[in-house]
Amino acid sequence: MSKVFELYKTLAAAFGPSGREDGIRETIASIAGNYFDEVTTDALGSLICRKKAVGVPENVRKIMLTAHMDTPGFVVTYIDEHGFLRFAPVGGLFRGDLIHVQVRFANGTRGVVSYEEKPDFKDLQMNNLFIDIGAANKKEAERMVKPGDFAVFDAPSFEQNGMICGPFLDNRIGCAVLLMVMTKLPETVKDDIYFVFTAQEEVGMRGAGPAAFAIEPTMAIAIDVTDTGDLPEQKYPMDCRLGGGPAVKIMDHSVLCAPRIRSALEEASLITGVPIQHEILRDGGTDTAAIQRSGSGVPTGALSIPTRYVHSPSEMCAVRDVEQAAALLTRTLLHTL
Repeated sequence: MSKVFELYKTLAAAFGPSGREDGIRETIASIAGNYFDEVTTDALGSLICRKKAVGVPENVRKIMLTAHMDTPGFVVTYIDEHGFLRFAPVGGLFRGDLIHVQVRFANGTRGVVSYEEKPDFKDLQMNNLFIDIGAANKKEAERMVKPGDFAVFDAPSFEQNGMICGPFLDNRIGCAVLLMVMTKLPETVKDDIYFVFTAQEEVGMRGAGPAAFAIEPTMAIAIDVTDTGDLPEQKYPMDCRLGGGPAVKIMDHSVLCAPRIRSALEEASLITGVPIQHEILRDGGTDTAAIQRSGSGVPTGALSIPTRYVHSPSEMCAVRDVEQAAALLTRTLLHTL
């Protein structure tokens, strides 16, 4: 078992859908606390870990590294007379990934997502799905969960052939990268370095902007996952594959990354020999955009982990891409920014 997989398992075990990040925040804080001078939580629930610079204050830059810690989830909207739960998605979920998938609530209640069989399967919409918790009726179901309760995927994970498969790689694997970089930092640094584990990214990148507004960073790099183009007969070809190295983001639907940050990551790649790929994502976005637009503007870039089956209970990434991302980000942070 790789150290990456061990760390991912620890992070994935924590409950933390968007807006309910208390469990994952506590897990990360317990790991990170001894490495930083300040660890705080802001009003939206993002965890901000600061390593103070040693040097003349007016010459010190503020460098912000971020990874969102929330995951997509489900929120109960209604319980019918037979004890079945109707729900709304919290974040982006594709109905084709949800059929007969198990879920768990914060209190330990478990259930399975299923669907009404009257519509043709191809015509199913999200409102045709429900969660079955094995309750005999509404009263029994209400003793287990209530409208407004949140659930997340409840799925196994495994490591095989250098690959990790399981739920919540988006973006617990990005959090893992930051925690790995954290352990590589020297005792003294020349810049103020902020490791920020943001809240509510999956519902509109809500946590990153306020965190950046408070920090006022000189520059920032966000760590997240990205789609790949290495699956059979993919609808939208993409020049990213598992095991090809971390991907330096050029752009996505929400952001054009700062050339300065891209160049720093590419220079670190040449120095370290870490292979990189380049990410151009047709749809979707990450915290990069929210940070970039914060305050009077922040030069921001992103480093992504190529990941298959994003937002499903069986996401997949390569261990070496994660290890190389941590090595590349460390070199960039200390030498090429």
